[in-house]
Amino acid sequence: MGFMDNLRRGLERSRETLSEIFYMGGEVTEDFWDDLEVTLVMGDMGAEVAMRVTDDLRERAARENLMRSDQLRRALVERLTAEFPVAERDPFTDTPSIVLFVGINGAGKTTTVGKIAGRAHANGVKTLIGGADTFRAAAIEQLQVWGERSGIEVVTKERGADPASVCFEVVETAEKQGTELVLIDTAGRLHTSSDLMRELAKVVSVTRKRAGDIPVSVVLVIDATTGQNGLNQAKEFNDALSLDGLIVTKLDGTAKGGIALAISNQLNLPIYRIGVGESIDDLQTFDARSFCEALVGEGVQ
Repeated sequence: MGFMDNLRRGLERSRETLSEIFYMGGEVTEDFWDDLEVTLVMGDMGAEVAMRVTDDLRERAARENLMRSDQLRRALVERLTAEFPVAERDPFTDTPSIVLFVGINGAGKTTTVGKIAGRAHANGVKTLIGGADTFRAAAIEQLQVWGERSGIEVVTKERGADPASVCFEVVETAEKQGTELVLIDTAGRLHTSSDLMRELAKVVSVTRKRAGDIPVSVVLVIDATTGQNGLNQAKEFNDALSLDGLIVTKLDGTAKGGIALAISNQLNLPIYRIGVGESIDDLQTFDARSFCEALVGEGVQ
């Protein structure tokens, strides 16, 4: 089963709910627009996005005389696609680049670092992994497994070491070796803990200072199955760290899918990658149109 198959399967619940309202017979009634707005809200997109999308779609349908289900689906895909901010650069392919991965425990940061590193290395990009999660011995071990599997050096320190000093050393090593892509895993942070977030802000500051002219991107890894709580997490991380973008994981699970749009749109942050499974190929560059087609469903070309 390929990436798009996994994505469609993961978004099945959202797609089926949307599909129900498109079986409206031969007439687009006021009930259809009310149902569409409610369905988008219930799909975790948020009230503001749902209202804006529904109102715009209603105006377009009247202007262009869109009456058929397939026409309305296609128009909805186009309108939802337009809600996603477009990335100015891809920090994983526009090198040299340093990326700090942040997020709460269990979001999939360490695995995501390993997958992106493995793919970059396979594509001939000189890559270095930094292990700044010195709180969990398992995180360091997990990164080292990924490093050994891909033939990539992992720079870290003993458990309990200062994460900022690890980042300093990682950037220093990368500079000496002429590394193109540096991927740094950080410890999972509860977005509600101000002390931990301040410590993470220090990690970002030290990394940026040591990196000099090399771009440093702070990327939040978010678990799509957390729903609206994920939006609260993202807001806290963004307030503390001024995020550059997102990676949304676990879209193959029970996620409604709309949360990816809600976070990206409300915080004006591009989604760089999405994950739909365990293998390296299950983490892919985000394409808003393909995502919205998987979300809205059949009949869209």
